[in-house]
Order: sequence, then structure tokens, then C-alpha cells
Amino acid sequence: MKILFSFLPKQEQQDELISTFPDAEFIFQKGLNEEILKLSQILVTYGEDLHIHHLETAVQLKWIMVASAGLEKMPIQEIANRGIIVTNVRGIHKTPMAETILAHILSIKKSIPLINENQRNGEWSKRVFPTELLDSTAIIVGPGAIGGEVGRILQAFGVHTIGCNRNGRLASYMDKVVSFDKLDEVLPQADIVISILPSTNQTKGLITYEHLQSMKPTAIFMNFGRGDVVREEYLLLALKEEKIAYAVLDVFEKEPLAEGHPFWSMNNVIVSPHVSSHSSQYVARALEIFSRNLDAWMEQKPMENEINLEKGY
Repeated sequence: MKILFSFLPKQEQQDELISTFPDAEFIFQKGLNEEILKLSQILVTYGEDLHIHHLETAVQLKWIMVASAGLEKMPIQEIANRGIIVTNVRGIHKTPMAETILAHILSIKKSIPLINENQRNGEWSKRVFPTELLDSTAIIVGPGAIGGEVGRILQAFGVHTIGCNRNGRLASYMDKVVSFDKLDEVLPQADIVISILPSTNQTKGLITYEHLQSMKPTAIFMNFGRGDVVREEYLLLALKEEKIAYAVLDVFEKEPLAEGHPFWSMNNVIVSPHVSSHSSQYVARALEIFSRNLDAWMEQKPMENEINLEKGY
């Protein structure tokens, strides 16, 4: 059984895999080696390097392990047509992303950007206007593993949490859950709106300009899922018209964000270059899931995080 990695774990991580699975042949290379892929049954990848033409020759490929949560850059339909199993690392992002989201919220609520600006200007000014999280309301659009962890932490600060998902099904650490089509009914209550949605046909453009208009003028909008959940032109207009107070963006419609884009210079926008999930423990956690799934694969048992290729998640 040949297993191709298109990224390089640390040497000790490679050694542990080789020791744990002596019957498997591991090939670790930076970048996708097409000649080796043709002979491999399993591919471990971040997903962005796999294209349609690879599938035409990778005739032995049976399982793709994607070491990320998003699949939108992969040729999903062609993979489905081949009957290839796809799994991902859903769940490992919750700790670093929840911590990052909370850091941004607290920074804005406690006027840290203004305090930093005053320091750079050498200005001793007490004209800062911090607010509290206690008794505020946060809407978490996409209350899955990450959203649930965000909800857990926010509830510890005394925040009322409202989840919003496809069918309104109850989710962990949400005081209330509504479906996508009821989002407009709860948005006027929100002090913070956090999108953690994947990119699917149902989520693209889900948040409209009318949604942004309905929010409090003091509200913070945060996008940590995928950039296409809202049109940037709508968000830009809402910010300029002061329909909302602040935007914290880790994802964008097109990445990297273009040089000269208005977001770069706006005082009420935080531009984060899609790094909220980065962590010193990222690869280690991904390989834990892969190892459990490789055990299951070899024993012909169900694997965790298997993707429904029709839904895209």
C-alpha cells in the first residue's frame, strides 16, 4: 500500500507513521509528484495541489485525506465520479480559531486598536470607550465544532449565543438556533455576528446587503469561514454607510486580498491573511486523525470525517 504525502510533516512525525504502520509505504514530498501519485492508493494533501488531470492517471487512488476543512478548490465532482473516498480534519481548527476570534472581539471591545494607535503617536489619551461583553448577543452562523467552541467561551463571558444553520437544528453552546431563512429575524439583536461557514452552493452569498443593513450600527461582523458568504462590495458599502461599526475578516472572495483594496486602509476593518487556524499543533492533530483513519481503512471499518461529496462537507 503506497501512501503519498504532498507536504512534509516533521521528521519525527514521519518516523512515527513509518513505525506505527510498517506494512505501508510512505512517500513524503513537498508538492504533488504525479509519477508517484499514479502508483498510490492514498493521498494526503492540503487539497489545493490536486487537479482534474491528476485524476485521469491516478488510477489506483482510493482515498484522499485532506489536511484542511475546506474542499472548494478540489475537483469534487470528478473525485465523486471516480468513487474515491475523501476525509478531512474537521474539528482540529476549533481551539486556535476560537482563541483567535475571541482575541479580536476583546481587542475591539477594549479599544486596543485605538490604544495602540495612541501609543504610536506618542499620545497619552484617556479618550477611549471600551465596552463589555457581559449581556451582549452573538450570532454564530455555522455553529459546528468551531462555532460551538466559540459559543462555549462567549457564554463564559455572559454572552447570549444564537446559532444559525441550514435547518435550525439545536447545536452545542447555543442558547437558541435558527435556520438560514430566519437569519433576518435575529440579526437586529446581534452585537457580534460571526460567520464560520464553509463554501457550498447554499452558503455563497448567504449574507446579503439587506442583512447588513438590519444589524445594529454598533455591531461587529466577523468572517472566519469562507469569503464568498458575503459580497465584499456589500460589506464595503455597509461599513462606509456606518450600518455596522466594525469588520474582522480572515477570509476574502479572492485571496490574497488585492493591493490597494479599500479594506487595507479602513480604520474599522481588520484584515487577517487567512491565518486564524494556524497553530503549532495543527499538523500533529491532523496526523492523529489520519492515523485513526488509516487503522480503520486497513480494517475496513468506517472512517471519521468522511465527506458527503454531493453536499461538499
